[in-house]
Amino acid sequence: MSTVLQLSIIDLSLPEKLSTSRLIRRAYLNHGFFYLTNHGVPEELMKRVFEESKNLFSLPLDEKIVMVRRGFRGYSPLYDEKGDPKELFTFGSSEGVLGQHYPNKWPSEDLLPLWRPTMERYYKSVVDVGKKLLGLVALALDLEENFFERLGAFNDQAAVVRLLRYSGELSSSEDEEEKTCGASAHSDFGILTLLATDGVPGLQVCRDKDKEPNVWEDVPGIKGAFVVNIGDLMERWTNGLFRSTMHRVLSVGKERYSVAVFLDPDPNCVVECLESCCSETSPPRFPPVRTSDYFHERFSQSLISYSGSA
Repeated sequence: MSTVLQLSIIDLSLPEKLSTSRLIRRAYLNHGFFYLTNHGVPEELMKRVFEESKNLFSLPLDEKIVMVRRGFRGYSPLYDEKGDPKELFTFGSSEGVLGQHYPNKWPSEDLLPLWRPTMERYYKSVVDVGKKLLGLVALALDLEENFFERLGAFNDQAAVVRLLRYSGELSSSEDEEEKTCGASAHSDFGILTLLATDGVPGLQVCRDKDKEPNVWEDVPGIKGAFVVNIGDLMERWTNGLFRSTMHRVLSVGKERYSVAVFLDPDPNCVVECLESCCSETSPPRFPPVRTSDYFHERFSQSLISYSGSA
């Protein structure tokens, strides 16, 4: 029986940035995860996003297959990703180089007339939250608030949104992992992930991925809050100070929906250890890497086609 992990709750509306950044630092040092409240994304918009997500996944399979993923964006059917019992839909900004190289596959307006404007509004709203949050993360690392923007790391056209539907089916396998996982254990690739859920349980984190056997703890949802976690590239920037925590989703016998927004660096951004996170006694643990190269390497190592899922 897993225990419930008591995560910190970060209120984004608090005016004192330095005190908020210290709370974020403590949360990332302890767990790599926290809840984000009063973030400014309207509750009405979040409700509509889940409604439109359900409308999309409720379409007949032949309507969804015409949007099947080629590269990074589009629809992925059940079992397409590591054999997990989930289906997903990935989209990003239609603008900039990424939008040109990886065009979005939108559902027909005849079928879902409100789908695209709802999702585009949500994308902009959450990216704005992510930009503000990343400034607080910079302060938590004793850097200037706009550090990641000046570095060229933050690109509001590089974020990716994943809509996820977990079937909730339970396997008859005797293997405990195969029996329960709706999304296999993984870490996210980029900077930060902001996750919204429908309240159905299933998300678990493993704070020490090197400990055997792994110890998994439940992360229940909080209505209206985001669950925020660090990605691999932020762990590399911070020399492992902030951890990209392994997590998974259990099948609980009930259908589950979630929406993950991945804040990824600009593809050309070179990620290397921050000066404030290394010393003679703690040299850089990871070599410098270009974001696009790191993503390509991670994609080639796994069947996960983009940042992750939760």
